[in-house]
Amino acid sequence: MSNSTLILLIIAVAAIAIAVVMYYQRKKTQKLKAKFGPEYDRLVDKEGSPRRAEAVLHFREKRVEKLNIRPLSRDECDRFAAQWRVVQEKFVDDPRRTVTQADQLVHEALQARGYPMGDFEQQAADISVEHPQVVDDYRFAHEIATRDGRGQATTEDLRLAMQRYRNLFEHVLDKNVVHFEEVRRA
Repeated sequence: MSNSTLILLIIAVAAIAIAVVMYYQRKKTQKLKAKFGPEYDRLVDKEGSPRRAEAVLHFREKRVEKLNIRPLSRDECDRFAAQWRVVQEKFVDDPRRTVTQADQLVHEALQARGYPMGDFEQQAADISVEHPQVVDDYRFAHEIATRDGRGQATTEDLRLAMQRYRNLFEHVLDKNVVHFEEVRRA
């Protein structure tokens, strides 16, 4: 075999290897985009590149795998649904206090599920692994609750926060919670 044939063979093998790597990278990116949706895009913007965002998402997945996240028991679902109903019913009379209570109730329910409760951004990151479709709701509602603590939220902001908390509550805490018609009617 001549040197030029060997060089062409090496180049062909390298080109095939590069194509295979690019194919698998594209598939991995598509899978992460499909799983994380808007959270993927938010992280790409925050991190400055898809590769760094994907590394963050992989780290999150590995972290959450180690946590003991569990579904709520039927009794826990009943208790949290009843508490949510009480909180939601008070909104008209005291929207500020209600949003604070909704934030606390979501926090308690997530803790009961096994999510570590400390830094809010870490909580949101952990939730994004299993519930990426509602993590934006969590961030949005929590940001309003925080602004309200500084006296910077309007009643309309508070109403929107309650809607987002309800959406989070119904999707993240336990699928059985949505069976309570009272939660949706109030």
